[in-house]
Amino acid sequence: MRRLVALATGLLALLVAAPAQADFGLSEMGVSFTDEAGNPEVRAGAHPFAVTTSFKVNTVFDESKGVEVVDGALRNLDIEMPVGLAGNPTAVPRCATLDFLTSDKFGNPACSDSTAVGILTAVVGGGTGIPGEETVSVHNLEPSPGTAAKIGFWVGGVPTTVDLSVNPDYPHNVVASLINASQIVEVLSSEATLWGNPASFAHDKDRGDCAYEVVPAEATCPAGIPVRPFITMPRTCDGPLVTTFSALSWWSGNPVSPGPPTFFEDDVESPGMTGCEELELLPTLDIQPTTKRAASASGLDVRLEMSDPGLDDPDGRANSDLMEAEVALPEGMTVNPSQAEGLATCSEAQLEGETLSSEFGEGCPAASKIGDVEVETPLLEGEILKGSLFVAEPYTNRFGKLLAIYQVIRSQRLGILVKLAGEVEPDPSTGQLITTFGGPGTEPLPQLPFSDFRLHFKGGERSVLITPNRCGAHGIEALFVPWANPEEAYLTTSAFEITSGPNGGPCPAAGSLPFEPGFRAGTVDNTAGQHSAMVMRLTRRDGDQDLTKFSSVLPEGLLPKLVGVAKCPQSAIDAAKGKTGLLERAQPSCPAASQIGTVAAGAGAGSALTYVKGSIYLAGPYKGAPLSAAVITPAVAGPFDVGNVVVQVGLNVDPVTGEGKIDGSASDPIPHILAGIPLRVRDIQVNVDRPSFVLNPTSCREMAVQASIWGGGLNAFSVADDAAVQRSDRFQAANCAALGFKPRLKVNLKGGTKRGRHPALRSVYRPRPGDANLERLVLRLPRSAFLEQAHIRTICTRVQFAANACPPGAIYGQVTATTPLLEEPLTGPAYLRSSNNELPDLVFDLHGLVDVEVSARIDSIKGGIRATFPSVPDAPITKVVVAMRGGKKGLIVNSRNLCAGKSRANARLVSQSGKSRKMRPVVRPRGCPRSGKRR
Repeated sequence: MRRLVALATGLLALLVAAPAQADFGLSEMGVSFTDEAGNPEVRAGAHPFAVTTSFKVNTVFDESKGVEVVDGALRNLDIEMPVGLAGNPTAVPRCATLDFLTSDKFGNPACSDSTAVGILTAVVGGGTGIPGEETVSVHNLEPSPGTAAKIGFWVGGVPTTVDLSVNPDYPHNVVASLINASQIVEVLSSEATLWGNPASFAHDKDRGDCAYEVVPAEATCPAGIPVRPFITMPRTCDGPLVTTFSALSWWSGNPVSPGPPTFFEDDVESPGMTGCEELELLPTLDIQPTTKRAASASGLDVRLEMSDPGLDDPDGRANSDLMEAEVALPEGMTVNPSQAEGLATCSEAQLEGETLSSEFGEGCPAASKIGDVEVETPLLEGEILKGSLFVAEPYTNRFGKLLAIYQVIRSQRLGILVKLAGEVEPDPSTGQLITTFGGPGTEPLPQLPFSDFRLHFKGGERSVLITPNRCGAHGIEALFVPWANPEEAYLTTSAFEITSGPNGGPCPAAGSLPFEPGFRAGTVDNTAGQHSAMVMRLTRRDGDQDLTKFSSVLPEGLLPKLVGVAKCPQSAIDAAKGKTGLLERAQPSCPAASQIGTVAAGAGAGSALTYVKGSIYLAGPYKGAPLSAAVITPAVAGPFDVGNVVVQVGLNVDPVTGEGKIDGSASDPIPHILAGIPLRVRDIQVNVDRPSFVLNPTSCREMAVQASIWGGGLNAFSVADDAAVQRSDRFQAANCAALGFKPRLKVNLKGGTKRGRHPALRSVYRPRPGDANLERLVLRLPRSAFLEQAHIRTICTRVQFAANACPPGAIYGQVTATTPLLEEPLTGPAYLRSSNNELPDLVFDLHGLVDVEVSARIDSIKGGIRATFPSVPDAPITKVVVAMRGGKKGLIVNSRNLCAGKSRANARLVSQSGKSRKMRPVVRPRGCPRSGKRR
C-alpha cells in the first residue's frame, strides 16, 4: 500500500512540476574498480571486490516547491563498459521475473538472497513525493529476449531493470542499458555497486534484504552458494579503462510545454591494467580433414580449446584473450577448384546486412556459405553460440585479396553478434594456405573469453580443400598472439594422417607418384576427304602427377585448311596475359577471324570438377615452329577471376610424311599454379570446330593419333623430374571407295630435239577436286629419253640436306605445288641427293608456310629413265609443276630425233584410297617444225 501511494503521489507531482531551467545531462560521473581494501584494482584478469558506477542528473532548484528537480527526466541510459571487462551471469542464480515483480514480507522484491549481485543507492527528487536517499539490492534476473543478462532493483517503489548485452559492433564490449526509465521517479543521482564475487561472505551484510533498513543491524544474509566470479577485469595493459555514458531525456524544458528529447554523451577514465606479462595463453589445437584419402576433396574440422582455470577461481586471475590467430596448413593441402562451381561470395555491404534479426541469406548469400561455427564460453554456461562461415568477395574485401572468409557468430536470443574477417593467403609457389584472423587489414579478435571454438568446413565433392598427394603424417602450425603480451606469441602444432590413396586405393609407393593419363582424339565425322570438327581429350586421375606438357602426331592426311584464316598477332597474345578473365571474355584479345576452336578445362578433385572455357586461335611462328595455336582461357570460375591462362603451342608438319604435329618442345607448359592456387587440371577438352578447317584423310587404312604426355613428377614446380608417357587413339577414315581418282598428267620437253641433245623437262600434275589424293607414282619417260649420267656431278649429301646446306650445284630443277590448304604455293629446288641406291635420289624440297620433302628413286630401265615416288603425303593438290633443267644441267639425253615420231611416257598412279590409274601421256617436244596440215 505504501508503494502504491508513493507511485500516485509521484505521478501527481510530475503533472504539476514547475518548469525546469537546467540543461539535460549527467555530471560527477565515475567508474571505479576496487579491491577488498578499497584500493583500485589494476591487476589484469583479476576479479574485483566491487565495480562502482555513479552519476548525477543535472538539476535546478524549484523555489516554488523548495526542491531540486530535473530538466528532461532520464529516459534511456547506456553505459559502455571498458573493452575486455567480462561478466558471468551464470555465476549466481537468476531471479525469476515473477518473483522480482512480487513483494516479500518486507515489501522488497521476492528474490532469493543468492541472486543478489550488488547494491544501488539513489537520491530521488522531491518531485516524486518521496524525496531522499534510498539504498536497494541489485539482483541477477532472467534475461530479456535479445540480451545476454539482466539485473534489476526497486527505486521509489518502481521496478527497474538494466539489460546487459554485448555490443554488436567492434570491439564488442559489454553495454548496460536502462530503457524507458519510469517518469514517476525523479532520480537525481545514482551509485551502483556490483560485486566481483557476489557469493563471498564479505557481502553478507549488504546482500538482499540486508541492503534495506528492514532487518536488524547485526543480521546477515548469506548467499548459501559456492563463490564464483561474476566480474573479471580486462586482460590487456594498453592504457586507461574508458567507460562511455550515453543518455537520452524524455523531453527538454518542462512537462507542461516540453521540447524535443536531448542526447548526452561523455567518457570516464579509470586506471589501466598492470601485470599482463603474468597472464598465460593456453591453446590446444586439433585440425582434421573430413577424409583420410590422399588427393581427395575434403572439408576440415578445426577445434581450438582454451584452458583458463583462473576465470572461474575467485582468488585467481584469468588468462589472456586471443588477439590474433595464424594457421598454416601443410604443403599439399590446397584450395579445391571444384568448389567454385555454383559458389557465391559475400560483399562488405552484404556482411553489413548480417544483423541480429536478419534471416539466413538476407545478408551474405546462402550460396556463399562454406562452413559452420560453434563457440562455447564459460561466461554463458550451457550456451553454444552458432554461426556461419562465408567466402568473401574477391579483391573488394577488406584485405584486397583474392581469398578471404567471414565468420558471423550470432545468437538472436542472447543478442550476441560477432563478425570476424580472415585473410587466406596462398603461397604463390606451392599453394600452401595460411589463414589469419585478427591480423593486419582488420580488427584484432575481440577481447571475449571462450573455452571451445569449433569450425567445420563442409565436405563433399565440392568441398573447399584437397588433401595432400602423399600418405603419412602432415603437420600444421599455428601462431597465437595474446592480448596480454602481443610480443610473446605462442606456437602450437597439430597433425593429421592420410592413410589411403584416392578412392580408398593403396597409398602410392614412397618416392613416386602414379601417372596414367587418358587420351582420346579423332574427328566428329570421319568421312574420307570431308571437313569435320576435330576433338581431343586429355584426362588425369586424382593423385596422379600433374599434366605439364603435351605433344601429338596426327594421322597422315588429317590436315587444316589455313586459307582464309587470320593469325592472331603475338602482341595480342602477350596482352591477354595481363588482362582479367572477365575483360577477355568481353573483349577477346585475338580477332574472331583467327579463332579455330574452343577448349574446356576441368579442375579439382573427385567427380565434380569446375570447368572453364577458352578459345583457340591460329598464330604465327613460335619457338622455332612455323605456326602456333594460342589457347587463351579466362580463368573465371564461379566468383573468382585470376586472369587468363595463355598457352601457346607450336604447330608443324612432318616434311616427309605430311603428318601434322603439335610440338611440345615449341610449346608453353600447362600451368600448374595460378595466383597461388594449384589448378589441379584433370580434364582438357579441345574442340577444333572452325567450319571447313580440318580435313579428313583420303586413306582408309587404320592409323592412330599419337601423343606424348608429360607428368610433373614428385616436384610439380621443377621440370627436372618431368617424364613423358606415350598414348595413342585409333583413327580410321571411312567411305574411301566413294572417292574418285582421275588426275591429269602432262609431260613436255623443251630445248634440243635432235639426238644427243639435252632438253629441259616440264611436267604438270592436276588432280580432280574432291578426288582421293595421290599416294604413289611411277613415271617412265619415253625410250627416246636416256639418263645422262655424265651430267650427274654435284650431289647433296644427306647430312647437308638435313642441315639445309645443299650446294647450289646439286640443284637440277624447280618445283611448285599449289594446294587448297594454303594461301601461297610451296616452291623449292629439285636436288640430287645421295642414297643407298645405284643412282642418287631426286628430292623436291618445297618451302612455304610449311616445308614438304618428296623424294623419288631414279633408275634406268633399258637406257630409259624411271622415277618412282613411293610415298606422297596425303594432302590435296591443285597443281604440281616440275621443271627440270636442260643443257649442261640436263639429266635427259635424246636417243633419237624427237621430231621424228610421237613419244609417250608411261605412268602408274595409286591413290590414297587404293584406286590406281595407268596413263600414257604424250611427251610433246617443243621446237619441232609444224606439219603442213597443222599449218
